[in-house]
Amino acid sequence: MNAMKKLPDAEFDIMKVVWANEPPITTNIIMQQLGNEREWKAQTIISLMLRLVERGFIRTEKNGKERTYFPLISKEDYLKFETGDFMERFHGNSFASLVATLYNGKKIRDSDLDELARWLKGRRE
Repeated sequence: MNAMKKLPDAEFDIMKVVWANEPPITTNIIMQQLGNEREWKAQTIISLMLRLVERGFIRTEKNGKERTYFPLISKEDYLKFETGDFMERFHGNSFASLVATLYNGKKIRDSDLDELARWLKGRRE
C-alpha cells in the first residue's frame, strides 16, 4: 500500500459511513446513509468508492452483480495520521501552540482546560 494521504472531504465522508457499519459495505448502504442527504447519484458513490480502493483505504469483492467493500485502514489509524499531520503543519508539533490557539480563539472553555489538566495529571501517574 502507498503511504497514507489526506482524503478529500467527500471520500472522508464515505469512510465515516464505512467505519460506522459492520463490513461488508455496499453502495446501497452508502446511498441510504449519505448519498440521499448529499443528493449524490449512485454513479458518484461508485466513483468515490473506486478512488478509495485505488488509495488503499478499502478493498472490494464482486458478489454476483453487487460489489462489497471492506475497510483496510481503521478510523483510529486515519485520525492519528490526520492529527499528526495537522499538528506538524500548523503547530510545529507543539501541543501548547494548539491549546493556545484554541483558547485564544474562544474554541476551548476554562472547563475544557480543567478537564485537560486532570487528563494530563492522570497520564503522569
